[in-house]
Amino acid sequence: MTQPTKQYKTQSGKVVIVTGAAQGIGRAIAERFAAEGARVVVNDVNQPGVEAAVQGIAAEGGTAIALVADVADKGQVDKLFDTTLEQFGPVDVLVNNASIVKPMLHFLEADEAWWRRIIDVNLTGTFLCSHRAAHIMAQQGSGVIINMSSGGATRAHRGFTSYDAAKGGIEALTRAMALDLAPYGIRVNALVPGIIDTSAMDDTRRQMNGVNIPLGRVGEAEELAGPAVFLATEDARYITGHCLRVDGGVLAQQRSASVDIFPLSQYPKAEDLE
Repeated sequence: MTQPTKQYKTQSGKVVIVTGAAQGIGRAIAERFAAEGARVVVNDVNQPGVEAAVQGIAAEGGTAIALVADVADKGQVDKLFDTTLEQFGPVDVLVNNASIVKPMLHFLEADEAWWRRIIDVNLTGTFLCSHRAAHIMAQQGSGVIINMSSGGATRAHRGFTSYDAAKGGIEALTRAMALDLAPYGIRVNALVPGIIDTSAMDDTRRQMNGVNIPLGRVGEAEELAGPAVFLATEDARYITGHCLRVDGGVLAQQRSASVDIFPLSQYPKAEDLE
């Protein structure tokens, strides 16, 4: 999917950190912020990935630097922010996208190490980056923090116990941070992606998922980029503590289409309507 043809440089001059941005949703968000005029810090543990992302941004006329850091490690998070301050200045926007899912394990097969690693990256990493960013933003009296949630925060995936627990924590953290940070001019919101197409999704799975999504198709990473930028604009200046679903309607339905009592096969055909 191509990006919108008209862009208004809504982030001109702003400093934006996007974690977990070597690929997928994070990379799409980093690219869009750069296209909107921001100076972007592309963070991930994947060094070749962040370097490729920065090269792509530069090729489009954007400004970005690649900084490798594990968001679950406070020392590395501090270095990430220190380097950002040295090279770009104070942070205006933080997008907490870094996340891990694998390995997927049944609860009875899980162990403490598996639990802690996924919680540490997804939830503790969001806290550590937000905590450092909030101190910078509070001093300047403004800032935007965007967390990345999941449908697993309010529903459940099989084999995703720790991931779903982390995402539920992220939504609670989003609300709590929004209240604590509002008096300092800092807004905190979250995005809730649905089923997003990735390079690992084959055609069979893509089609199967599409049947169960009200809009009839899986989402693309770029479709999270616009909402992320919107939440960082002045148009969203009165929005905080909100979790915005970008899921094609998945969480609005009680049952997926394949098991619904009123299946898609019973929907009227558009050509038959008067």
